[in-house]
Amino acid sequence: MTDAGPRKGSTESAADLGHLTVPKASDVLADHLRQQILDGRLPEGSALPVERELATSVGLGRGTVRDALRVLEIEGLVVTRPGRAGGSFVRRPDTRTFERSLHVLVNGRGVRFQSLLETREALEPAAARLAALHHTPEDLEVLQERAAALESAVGNVPAFLQCNVEWHIAVGAAGHNEIIEAIVNSLSRVILHSTEIEDFNSAQTMSDTLKAHDRILAAISAGDGDKAASAMTKHVHGYVSMLEAYQLPEDVPL
Repeated sequence: MTDAGPRKGSTESAADLGHLTVPKASDVLADHLRQQILDGRLPEGSALPVERELATSVGLGRGTVRDALRVLEIEGLVVTRPGRAGGSFVRRPDTRTFERSLHVLVNGRGVRFQSLLETREALEPAAARLAALHHTPEDLEVLQERAAALESAVGNVPAFLQCNVEWHIAVGAAGHNEIIEAIVNSLSRVILHSTEIEDFNSAQTMSDTLKAHDRILAAISAGDGDKAASAMTKHVHGYVSMLEAYQLPEDVPL
């Protein structure tokens, strides 16, 4: 009779087993705690057991527990406070969580500055459209306040750039889409670090920025999504074109 397959213990059979990768205990614990935080079983602000108690509870070493908590802290899901009243406390994800992740991605992967500009150019018109369609009276008030602050900052490059970022972030927030808000917020702050160029941010550039913002804000106030998106497209595209003329470095300096 002919064999139906390889014999037990043969080289071919052993090779079929493949290589097993066993997850680190700290990663397993981090996954377990992360899921409980995201599910709401561990409410925001609640204190986790102290390191020693947590290690005893889950049957792992204190070093493993410490590594798991460090991962969650980097992700923004846990905050550690020193002192006698300190410890590890649960924090729910927010836009700052995404911003931190974007910073890690940009730094760790060497993301090109051009990639960030392209993303902003694609996304901000959509943010302006949503702002026109979904803004509240309070959103308009914030946008007007940010516009006034920007105008007051003309002539002071660092202040002007910071106020400009806050205005764009307010547009993202006015659309009431949490994902777009988080991305616009993060992109704007990352790009800010690479555009503090005195001669680029001339009086003419600042004047043009104010006029563009006025057009965008007028369209948002009127509830005209198409016009708001079109005005934002012209604004960010013009800004990108001017930045490209300055031949900024490929990698994003943070």
